Amino acid sequence: MPARATDARRAAVLGSPIAHSLSPVLHRAAYEELGLVDWSYDRFEVEEEGLPAFFDGLGPEWAGLSLTMPLKRAVIPLLDEISDTAASVEAVNTVVLTEDGRRTGDNTDIPGMVAALREHGIEQVESAAILGAGATASSALAALARVCTGEVVAYVRSEARATEMRQWGERLGVEVRTAHWSDAEHALRAPLVIATTPAGTTDPLATAVPERPATLFDVLYDPWPTALAARWSMAGGAVVSGLDLLVHQAVLQVEQMTGRAPAPLEAMRRAGEKALAER
Repeated sequence: MPARATDARRAAVLGSPIAHSLSPVLHRAAYEELGLVDWSYDRFEVEEEGLPAFFDGLGPEWAGLSLTMPLKRAVIPLLDEISDTAASVEAVNTVVLTEDGRRTGDNTDIPGMVAALREHGIEQVESAAILGAGATASSALAALARVCTGEVVAYVRSEARATEMRQWGERLGVEVRTAHWSDAEHALRAPLVIATTPAGTTDPLATAVPERPATLFDVLYDPWPTALAARWSMAGGAVVSGLDLLVHQAVLQVEQMTGRAPAPLEAMRRAGEKALAER
Protein backbone atom coordinates (compact mmCIF):
# COMPACT_ATOMS: atom_id res chain seq x y z
CA MET A 1 0.00 0.00 0.00
CA PRO A 2 1.20 3.53 -0.62
CA ALA A 3 2.61 5.13 2.49
CA ARG A 4 0.74 7.97 4.14
CA ALA A 5 2.56 11.20 4.90
CA THR A 6 1.88 10.70 8.62
CA ASP A 7 3.38 7.20 8.78
CA ALA A 8 6.58 7.15 10.86
CA ARG A 9 8.73 4.73 8.86
CA ARG A 10 12.43 3.97 8.72
CA ALA A 11 14.87 3.01 5.97
CA ALA A 12 18.66 2.83 5.75
CA VAL A 13 21.66 1.83 3.71
CA LEU A 14 23.89 -0.98 5.00
CA GLY A 15 27.40 -1.97 4.00
CA SER A 16 31.08 -1.61 4.78
CA PRO A 17 32.60 0.89 4.33
CA ILE A 18 29.50 3.07 4.43
CA ALA A 19 30.54 6.49 5.79
CA HIS A 20 30.70 8.15 2.35
CA SER A 21 27.45 6.74 0.97
CA LEU A 22 25.29 9.33 -0.80
CA SER A 23 22.14 7.24 -0.32
CA PRO A 24 20.96 9.12 2.80
CA VAL A 25 21.24 12.43 0.91
CA LEU A 26 19.22 11.13 -2.04
CA HIS A 27 16.49 9.35 -0.07
CA ARG A 28 16.02 12.19 2.42
CA ALA A 29 15.68 14.65 -0.47
CA ALA A 30 12.97 12.42 -1.89
CA TYR A 31 11.11 12.21 1.43
CA GLU A 32 11.17 15.99 1.75
CA GLU A 33 9.84 16.47 -1.77
CA LEU A 34 7.13 13.84 -1.26
CA GLY A 35 6.02 15.30 2.07
CA LEU A 36 6.95 12.18 4.03
CA VAL A 37 7.82 14.24 7.09
CA ASP A 38 7.97 11.33 9.53
CA TRP A 39 10.22 9.13 7.40
CA SER A 40 13.91 8.74 8.25
CA TYR A 41 16.84 7.26 6.34
CA ASP A 42 20.14 6.36 8.02
CA ARG A 43 23.36 4.50 7.32
CA PHE A 44 24.80 1.56 9.24
CA GLU A 45 28.22 -0.06 9.06
CA VAL A 46 27.38 -3.76 8.69
CA GLU A 47 29.63 -6.65 7.68
CA GLU A 48 28.38 -9.98 6.33
CA GLU A 49 28.58 -11.72 9.70
CA GLY A 50 26.51 -8.99 11.37
CA LEU A 51 23.70 -8.96 8.82
CA PRO A 52 21.46 -11.70 10.34
CA ALA A 53 21.50 -9.99 13.74
CA PHE A 54 20.67 -6.64 12.15
CA PHE A 55 17.66 -8.19 10.42
CA ASP A 56 16.56 -9.82 13.68
CA GLY A 57 16.41 -6.38 15.28
CA LEU A 58 14.13 -4.79 12.68
CA GLY A 59 10.69 -3.74 13.91
CA PRO A 60 7.45 -3.05 12.01
CA GLU A 61 8.44 0.59 11.48
CA TRP A 62 11.05 -0.46 8.92
CA ALA A 63 10.05 0.06 5.27
CA GLY A 64 13.21 -0.84 3.39
CA LEU A 65 16.96 -1.22 3.14
CA SER A 66 19.54 -0.31 0.53
CA LEU A 67 22.51 -2.67 0.39
CA THR A 68 26.01 -2.07 -0.84
CA MET A 69 29.11 -4.24 -0.76
CA PRO A 70 29.74 -6.74 0.73
CA LEU A 71 26.08 -7.53 1.46
CA LYS A 72 24.40 -7.84 -1.94
CA ARG A 73 24.83 -11.61 -2.10
CA ALA A 74 24.94 -12.36 1.63
CA VAL A 75 21.43 -10.99 2.15
CA ILE A 76 19.70 -13.45 -0.20
CA PRO A 77 19.27 -16.33 2.32
CA LEU A 78 17.61 -13.88 4.73
CA LEU A 79 14.80 -12.95 2.30
CA ASP A 80 11.40 -14.48 1.60
CA GLU A 81 11.74 -13.90 -2.14
CA ILE A 82 13.82 -12.03 -4.70
CA SER A 83 12.93 -10.60 -8.09
CA ASP A 84 13.95 -12.19 -11.38
CA THR A 85 16.25 -9.22 -11.95
CA ALA A 86 18.10 -9.82 -8.69
CA ALA A 87 18.23 -13.56 -9.32
CA SER A 88 19.76 -13.00 -12.76
CA VAL A 89 22.97 -11.63 -11.19
CA GLU A 90 22.63 -13.18 -7.72
CA ALA A 91 22.76 -9.72 -6.16
CA VAL A 92 20.21 -7.73 -4.13
CA ASN A 93 20.65 -4.01 -3.47
CA THR A 94 17.07 -3.27 -2.35
CA VAL A 95 14.98 -4.90 0.36
CA VAL A 96 11.34 -3.94 0.86
CA LEU A 97 9.98 -4.71 4.33
CA THR A 98 6.24 -4.96 4.90
CA GLU A 99 4.49 -4.44 8.20
CA ASP A 100 3.58 -8.13 8.34
CA GLY A 101 7.30 -8.97 8.32
CA ARG A 102 7.79 -10.07 4.72
CA ARG A 103 11.19 -9.35 3.14
CA THR A 104 11.46 -8.98 -0.64
CA GLY A 105 14.71 -8.37 -2.50
CA ASP A 106 15.30 -6.62 -5.81
CA ASN A 107 18.18 -5.20 -7.85
CA THR A 108 17.65 -1.61 -9.00
CA ASP A 109 21.22 -1.22 -10.29
CA ILE A 110 20.34 -2.96 -13.56
CA PRO A 111 17.23 -0.93 -14.51
CA GLY A 112 19.03 2.10 -13.06
CA MET A 113 21.84 1.64 -15.57
CA VAL A 114 19.34 1.27 -18.40
CA ALA A 115 17.47 4.40 -17.30
CA ALA A 116 20.71 6.41 -17.01
CA LEU A 117 21.70 5.38 -20.54
CA ARG A 118 18.27 6.24 -21.93
CA GLU A 119 18.39 9.65 -20.27
CA HIS A 120 21.52 10.28 -22.36
CA GLY A 121 19.83 9.07 -25.55
CA ILE A 122 21.25 5.53 -25.57
CA GLU A 123 18.35 3.23 -26.40
CA GLN A 124 20.27 0.59 -28.34
CA VAL A 125 23.87 -0.10 -29.42
CA GLU A 126 25.30 -2.68 -31.81
CA SER A 127 28.27 -3.54 -29.56
CA ALA A 128 29.85 -2.50 -26.28
CA ALA A 129 32.93 -2.90 -24.09
CA ILE A 130 33.21 -3.43 -20.34
CA LEU A 131 36.30 -2.46 -18.37
CA GLY A 132 36.59 -4.77 -15.36
CA ALA A 133 34.99 -7.99 -14.20
CA GLY A 134 33.72 -7.50 -10.64
CA ALA A 135 30.19 -7.45 -9.25
CA THR A 136 29.31 -4.21 -11.05
CA ALA A 137 30.44 -5.74 -14.35
CA SER A 138 27.83 -8.49 -14.03
CA SER A 139 25.14 -5.84 -13.49
CA ALA A 140 26.49 -3.99 -16.52
CA LEU A 141 26.16 -7.17 -18.58
CA ALA A 142 22.56 -7.56 -17.40
CA ALA A 143 21.86 -3.96 -18.45
CA LEU A 144 23.51 -4.57 -21.83
CA ALA A 145 21.23 -7.56 -22.33
CA ARG A 146 18.49 -4.93 -22.65
CA VAL A 147 20.28 -2.42 -24.90
CA CYS A 148 23.06 -4.17 -26.84
CA THR A 149 22.18 -6.18 -29.94
CA GLY A 150 25.65 -7.59 -30.63
CA GLU A 151 28.94 -8.51 -29.01
CA VAL A 152 30.25 -7.27 -25.68
CA VAL A 153 34.01 -7.37 -25.11
CA ALA A 154 35.10 -7.55 -21.47
CA TYR A 155 38.65 -6.45 -20.63
CA VAL A 156 39.97 -8.35 -17.61
CA ARG A 157 43.23 -9.12 -15.84
CA SER A 158 43.02 -12.90 -15.32
CA GLU A 159 41.72 -15.99 -17.06
CA ALA A 160 39.59 -16.74 -14.01
CA ARG A 161 37.81 -13.41 -14.40
CA ALA A 162 37.49 -13.99 -18.13
CA THR A 163 35.80 -17.32 -17.50
CA GLU A 164 33.41 -15.68 -15.03
CA MET A 165 32.41 -13.00 -17.51
CA ARG A 166 31.79 -15.54 -20.27
CA GLN A 167 29.65 -17.56 -17.86
CA TRP A 168 27.66 -14.47 -16.90
CA GLY A 169 27.18 -13.73 -20.59
CA GLU A 170 25.77 -17.22 -21.22
CA ARG A 171 23.46 -16.88 -18.23
CA LEU A 172 22.22 -13.42 -19.24
CA GLY A 173 21.94 -14.11 -22.96
CA VAL A 174 24.74 -11.72 -23.95
CA GLU A 175 27.44 -12.56 -26.49
CA VAL A 176 30.63 -11.99 -24.47
CA ARG A 177 34.19 -12.08 -25.74
CA THR A 178 37.04 -11.46 -23.33
CA ALA A 179 40.36 -9.69 -23.84
CA HIS A 180 43.31 -8.99 -21.56
CA TRP A 181 43.49 -5.71 -19.68
CA SER A 182 46.76 -4.87 -21.45
CA ASP A 183 44.66 -4.28 -24.58
CA ALA A 184 42.08 -2.14 -22.80
CA GLU A 185 42.76 0.92 -24.95
CA HIS A 186 41.01 -0.92 -27.80
CA ALA A 187 37.81 -0.79 -25.71
CA LEU A 188 37.65 2.97 -26.15
CA ARG A 189 36.61 2.64 -29.79
CA ALA A 190 33.37 0.85 -28.92
CA PRO A 191 29.98 2.60 -29.37
CA LEU A 192 29.46 2.22 -25.61
CA VAL A 193 32.17 1.74 -22.98
CA ILE A 194 31.19 0.86 -19.41
CA ALA A 195 33.98 1.35 -16.86
CA THR A 196 33.31 -0.68 -13.69
CA THR A 197 36.75 -0.56 -12.08
CA PRO A 198 37.89 1.10 -8.79
CA ALA A 199 39.13 4.68 -8.67
CA GLY A 200 42.39 5.25 -10.52
CA THR A 201 42.33 2.02 -12.51
CA THR A 202 41.37 3.59 -15.83
CA ASP A 203 43.49 6.75 -15.42
CA PRO A 204 46.29 5.46 -17.72
CA LEU A 205 43.73 4.99 -20.50
CA ALA A 206 42.93 8.71 -20.64
CA THR A 207 45.74 9.35 -23.12
CA ALA A 208 44.27 6.72 -25.48
CA VAL A 209 40.83 8.35 -25.91
CA PRO A 210 40.09 8.45 -29.67
CA GLU A 211 39.51 11.67 -31.58
CA ARG A 212 35.78 11.05 -31.83
CA PRO A 213 34.71 8.94 -28.87
CA ALA A 214 31.13 7.71 -28.58
CA THR A 215 29.66 7.11 -25.10
CA LEU A 216 31.44 6.37 -21.82
CA PHE A 217 29.50 5.14 -18.77
CA ASP A 218 31.85 5.46 -15.79
CA VAL A 219 30.23 4.04 -12.65
CA LEU A 220 32.40 6.15 -10.31
CA TYR A 221 31.12 9.42 -8.87
CA ASP A 222 33.65 10.38 -6.20
CA PRO A 223 36.19 11.62 -7.15
CA TRP A 224 34.61 13.05 -10.29
CA PRO A 225 35.40 13.43 -13.06
CA THR A 226 37.82 10.55 -13.45
CA ALA A 227 40.81 11.22 -15.69
CA LEU A 228 39.19 9.06 -18.38
CA ALA A 229 35.82 10.82 -18.14
CA ALA A 230 37.46 14.27 -18.24
CA ARG A 231 39.48 13.47 -21.36
CA TRP A 232 36.45 11.77 -22.96
CA SER A 233 34.32 14.85 -22.42
CA MET A 234 37.05 17.17 -23.74
CA ALA A 235 37.14 15.08 -26.92
CA GLY A 236 33.40 15.63 -27.40
CA GLY A 237 32.17 12.22 -26.28
CA ALA A 238 29.05 11.64 -24.23
CA VAL A 239 29.64 10.75 -20.57
CA VAL A 240 27.23 9.01 -18.20
CA SER A 241 28.41 9.25 -14.59
CA GLY A 242 28.16 7.11 -11.51
CA LEU A 243 25.91 9.79 -10.02
CA ASP A 244 23.48 9.26 -12.90
CA LEU A 245 23.40 5.57 -12.00
CA LEU A 246 23.13 6.24 -8.27
CA VAL A 247 20.20 8.61 -8.69
CA HIS A 248 18.27 6.39 -11.09
CA GLN A 249 18.64 3.28 -8.94
CA ALA A 250 17.70 5.30 -5.84
CA VAL A 251 14.56 6.59 -7.59
CA LEU A 252 13.42 3.00 -8.03
CA GLN A 253 14.25 2.21 -4.39
CA VAL A 254 12.23 5.16 -3.12
CA GLU A 255 9.25 4.14 -5.23
CA GLN A 256 9.36 0.57 -3.94
CA MET A 257 9.88 1.49 -0.29
CA THR A 258 7.33 4.31 -0.09
CA GLY A 259 4.75 3.21 -2.64
CA ARG A 260 4.95 6.72 -4.14
CA ALA A 261 5.65 7.15 -7.86
CA PRO A 262 7.19 8.87 -9.59
CA ALA A 263 10.00 9.66 -7.17
CA PRO A 264 11.45 13.19 -7.53
CA LEU A 265 14.47 12.43 -9.69
CA GLU A 266 15.60 16.02 -10.25
CA ALA A 267 15.37 16.93 -6.55
CA MET A 268 17.41 13.85 -5.70
CA ARG A 269 20.00 14.66 -8.37
CA ARG A 270 20.36 18.24 -7.12
CA ALA A 271 20.86 16.99 -3.56
CA GLY A 272 23.52 14.54 -4.73
CA GLU A 273 25.37 17.17 -6.77
CA LYS A 274 25.32 19.58 -3.82
CA ALA A 275 26.67 16.93 -1.43
CA LEU A 276 29.50 16.01 -3.80
CA ALA A 277 30.39 19.67 -4.36
CA GLU A 278 30.71 20.13 -0.60
CA ARG A 279 33.12 17.22 -0.16
